[in-house]
Amino acid sequence: MSQPVPVLTIDGPSGAGKGTVSRIVAGRLGWHYLDSGALYRAVGVAASWADLDLADPSALVRCTFDTAIEFRDGPEGLRVLVNGTDATSELRLETTGAVASAIAAIPEVREALKERQRAFRRPPGLVADGRDMGTVIFPDATAKVFLTASAEERARRRHNQLKEKGVSVIFDGLLREILARDARDAQRTVAPLKPAEDAVLIDTTGLGIDEVVERVLALVPKHAA
Repeated sequence: MSQPVPVLTIDGPSGAGKGTVSRIVAGRLGWHYLDSGALYRAVGVAASWADLDLADPSALVRCTFDTAIEFRDGPEGLRVLVNGTDATSELRLETTGAVASAIAAIPEVREALKERQRAFRRPPGLVADGRDMGTVIFPDATAKVFLTASAEERARRRHNQLKEKGVSVIFDGLLREILARDARDAQRTVAPLKPAEDAVLIDTTGLGIDEVVERVLALVPKHAA
């Protein structure tokens, strides 16, 4: 029997560095990359465009199935098209993140997106970044990582990112949003945010990106890479 396509899952809370680390690791390995959070954000954007009631699970499930989501690599990085429209900038807004978090708490929506996420598993391998990649979507992953950092560190990183883009934000407000999202993600009844039992925990507080990347790469079996 042929060996399954290798998967490296990188889970963790918002601001822990999952996206940056996952993209670099995928590039180093020559593997595909899944930003699962972008899928939820894309559904959130589509729901907002359609002015859907976020308290209506059936409408959101229909939206999940009906929304065309496409990832494209471009000179400025990964672009996300929602129903044919480039929604990359909108996906990065804090308000979109809040909507995505609310949608992700709906069991029917999570179920609807499950197979779409698993379809990203293609040779030569996949790096999947999210909150339940190692626990729910790819429980048989070759290697699993859980990245974390203090809430203050994650708020500081986000604050600096937004300042570099010329966006004026209040640090305390960002910190409150991060703490609130952590609570929602950890307390939801389906696929709560938690490390897989066989995941390696890496606290990125005070660590540089390069150091984190090397620690993650060291966990990928040589035969898989």
